[in-house]
Amino acid sequence: MATRPRTLSLSVTPVVVGTALAWGMDEKVRWLAALAALIGGVSIQIATNLYNDAADWERSGDSPDRVGPPRATSTGLLTSATVKRAAAICFAVAALVGLYLVFVGGWPILVVGVLSILSGWAYTSGPVPIAYTPLGELFVVAFFGVGAVCGTYWLCTNHLPLAVIEASLAVGLLSGAVLMVNNYRDIEADRRVGRRTLAIAAGPHATIWIYAGLMLLPFALLPPLGHGLRRGSVWPALLALPLVLTLIHRFAREPRGPGFNRILAQTVQIQALFSLLLCLGLVW
Repeated sequence: MATRPRTLSLSVTPVVVGTALAWGMDEKVRWLAALAALIGGVSIQIATNLYNDAADWERSGDSPDRVGPPRATSTGLLTSATVKRAAAICFAVAALVGLYLVFVGGWPILVVGVLSILSGWAYTSGPVPIAYTPLGELFVVAFFGVGAVCGTYWLCTNHLPLAVIEASLAVGLLSGAVLMVNNYRDIEADRRVGRRTLAIAAGPHATIWIYAGLMLLPFALLPPLGHGLRRGSVWPALLALPLVLTLIHRFAREPRGPGFNRILAQTVQIQALFSLLLCLGLVW
């Protein structure tokens, strides 16, 4: 429960997309490096989720009227010390895997890896946790999109064309939309504990438009991405568009409450579907 397994695809799909880009554009993949990147990325996400579970409880961020899924620490299933210890182990696993990745990819991978681990810790820790500011979605786009996709491609090919950056933004924006659903659902509870997320700063009406933008901009990135490819196609990803439009409509109409747990799960699924369809087009 504390690792939040239903969202772990968010750290899997960027690595898969980066690998598919390397194969589709360069016909070159370092499979061991891609596997190590996958292990490292998932480890960092699990560690971040665990630390968030414990830190929110310690900061009284998980109140009894919480709308989202139950948390392991706040329900008493695990102590915060146990959860933090597990988070530290996962961060250590990511760091150990990162040593090999730095050997393969050099200093750019070192920078991405160190910043990823530090951001995972700082998400709900430190004097000003990222989760308590309007910057959460930006960090998700940066690390679950740009860093993960570009880092994986770099590990496989040792160069970075513009098309890869465009693909990384597409994947990252959809991941940012997942956090936006979470923060929009929890506006009232977050405001009571002193958070100022983007959903709180922007207000409910603007948040709907931001969510729509995060969901639709990846499709706007498909034409320039396709133009930069030497082979393969990006157009299979368009098959996810009708589902995106339906979910945006539901986001705008659904009253904030337990119904948003389903919208969050469906946003995660659309991010995975878009990424899978994009990968299929790239390697076709």
